[in-house]
Amino acid sequence: MKTVSNSSELEQLLQREQVILNAPVSTLVEKSLMRKEGRLTSSGALSVATGTYTGRSPKDKFIVNEPSVEGKIDWGPVNQPIAKEAFNRLYKKVLSYLEERDELFEFRGFAGADLGYRLPLQVVNERAWHNLFAHQLFIRPKKEELETHKPEFTIVSAPGFKADPAVDGTNSETFIIISFEERVVLIGGTEYAGEMKKSIFSVMNFILPEQEVLSMHCSANAGKEGDVALFFGLSGTGKTTLSADPNRYLIGDDEHGWSDNGVFNIEGGCYAKCVNLSYEKEPQIWNAIHFGAVLENVVINEQTGLPDYDDTSLTENTRAAYPIEAIPNTLNPSVAGHPNTIIFLTADAFGVLPPISKLTKEQAMYHFLSGYTSKLAGTERGVTSPEATFSTCFGAPFLPLPAARYAEMLGEKIEQHDVEVFLVNTGWSGGPYGVGKRMNLPYTRAMIQAALQGELQKVETITDPIFGLHVPLHCPGVPDEVLQPKGTWENPEEYDQKANELAAQFNENFKRFDGVSETIKQAGPQVQ
Repeated sequence: MKTVSNSSELEQLLQREQVILNAPVSTLVEKSLMRKEGRLTSSGALSVATGTYTGRSPKDKFIVNEPSVEGKIDWGPVNQPIAKEAFNRLYKKVLSYLEERDELFEFRGFAGADLGYRLPLQVVNERAWHNLFAHQLFIRPKKEELETHKPEFTIVSAPGFKADPAVDGTNSETFIIISFEERVVLIGGTEYAGEMKKSIFSVMNFILPEQEVLSMHCSANAGKEGDVALFFGLSGTGKTTLSADPNRYLIGDDEHGWSDNGVFNIEGGCYAKCVNLSYEKEPQIWNAIHFGAVLENVVINEQTGLPDYDDTSLTENTRAAYPIEAIPNTLNPSVAGHPNTIIFLTADAFGVLPPISKLTKEQAMYHFLSGYTSKLAGTERGVTSPEATFSTCFGAPFLPLPAARYAEMLGEKIEQHDVEVFLVNTGWSGGPYGVGKRMNLPYTRAMIQAALQGELQKVETITDPIFGLHVPLHCPGVPDEVLQPKGTWENPEEYDQKANELAAQFNENFKRFDGVSETIKQAGPQVQ
């Protein structure tokens, strides 16, 4: 298999004196400031703006249609094919463009904290701050590891290069293309750094299952007794916030693998949402944003240099990137044993799901395949009221293989390791968005703590008549009335109406999963 890291074009490009290899954080920050790519905040973090693209561009993401992936990729709107010839032409254009730059930045490191499954990476950047992002988000090599480092996958990022869709076969000026044969990710036309991180996650979601390792879009932490918990959830459900627990050791906040040895972090850093960030609610994340951290699209006061995390005038998708060591109580290396507990997080804006419920294995697979949360009004153009959104395996945009492959692996591991699974609603209670209130964060923390410490194992439960979930009647630190969602509504009939409405959307969404067993289908909601 030909590797891009050995191609003569890339080798020639990287042999130039203007290429800076594995620069320290101080140099990358200094270069970013000199090149006017960003500015320092009052805490020393580097603040940058990503221009037109303040989030991922899923319609511009492609996988090269090559013989080696034939019959494996789940082709469709998420995994769009692009011809090998189109990729090769675009790749040469990007390298020619980068050859004309005065300076380039190269990072060599790894994805995957487990030495048995780690992927040696090479990241080539036009922007100094993008290279700083790569340095903080991927696993940084030790000196001796860098001396023997041989890249097995390469990211080439050229945000200043814009494609011509009519000529290049793309959908716009922006492109994110993965070639598994050339072992390269080609990115252009977008300044949003998250494309680099998520592209390598997509790569690992292809590679790891081939090695019988379940790749997962989740955060993970470990207790002092070695017990391990996984937190699955889409953006905004509290995955990063709830896994950064001062009483537990953080394994990672977003991407993990689960092998026969246990769980390992894929990354070397965290990429936390910053919208409405406060020291009171999230002190660990707040304190991690200092020199070396990158703040994306956060409005900064020109006079004081203070970030305004409540200002969403640039985007609601404000982000902070920092190395995992910036969070106290992190495991190093980021590897642990098999999970004891799995938490599925959902921010239900309909206000009908219980704040916590226990799931059977079949229910766990149903909700894993469903990947439900709510899209709120105002987060996207045209969204005027909360909408149910379903993202398969809580990470549909990053899954190259058919969803059933990941779900089957999860079900096998839950059974093999006797894992307890809970569904936790971090969304609304007492009514839908605009009527009810967001779930009290201390209550949510208390429920999760009770689940992790085994305090809900023997608690009596009742079965929700619509969703079939097993809802505890009591939970330490939480008022009993909070646990039963229908009782928090002023009008029970309105609750029933909304609950049936959401149940119907669950059922409609699940029709797209072919080949799923009847027991898993029956584990979903039943419209009354």
